[in-house]
Amino acid sequence: MEKKTLLTDCPDAMGLISKITNICYKHQLNIVHNNEFVDHSHSQFFMRTELEGYFNDETFLFDLDRALPEGSQRRLIGSERKRIVIMVTKEAHCLGDILVKTFDGTLDIEIAAIVGNYDHLAELARNFGIPYHHISHEGISRDEHEALLLETVQQYTPDYVVLAKYMRILTPNFVAQFPHKIINIHHSFLPAFIGAKPYQQAFERGVKIIGATAHFVTNDLDEGPIITQNVIPVDHNFSAKDMARAGKDVEKSVLSKALGLVIDDRVFVHGNRTVIL
Repeated sequence: MEKKTLLTDCPDAMGLISKITNICYKHQLNIVHNNEFVDHSHSQFFMRTELEGYFNDETFLFDLDRALPEGSQRRLIGSERKRIVIMVTKEAHCLGDILVKTFDGTLDIEIAAIVGNYDHLAELARNFGIPYHHISHEGISRDEHEALLLETVQQYTPDYVVLAKYMRILTPNFVAQFPHKIINIHHSFLPAFIGAKPYQQAFERGVKIIGATAHFVTNDLDEGPIITQNVIPVDHNFSAKDMARAGKDVEKSVLSKALGLVIDDRVFVHGNRTVIL
């Protein structure tokens, strides 16, 4: 007996839940868990269905396609562990949190490799038995550096690429290879303080909260679909350095939470928004 997850994203119509669940029953698939959501402003229906049974994917999906409205998208996803490549620069807190949570089973992923433009975190990777690739950006052009990055990442055929405080902007060519498969942590509560030095921006603005945002990477800097966010309070006693220090805990928890939602197949991307079931 197998376990799979069905993700359905389609124009809203009457009786969709009944149609989908009846097809599951027809194929003698047991529904373990089910969630649905209707975005009434866009007349869009989303449903996540955990199934178990003996699957004939081709006939099951054929029956679904006949029943669903035109323009529907559906995915039947197996329970295999997702392969992840993590990209880093110098800061260890987000990478370390993911490594520990993978080690203790909180995150059920396979970290295939870690890639950094500095070698600062190589020892940390080795301590967890994970290959580390140091690909320096110094002395070569951005295009040359990114070509080396892309070649290295693609050899691992990752399901997702995680930017764990990777502090360089990726070009459209790189992003296009992994559509809605690159997860970034931005150290502010987007859409506020986009770009570089967000804690300095927050300090100068005199904010009373700081936060972090995990989002999918697109060609628009820090404007991709948001997966999850969180904030903590600050006050006038905090310098920009204090804010950055306090923000590390928020950054790592937000990134790990977002990664967990994505690998559990709970995140739908619709336009520049996400629906999480």
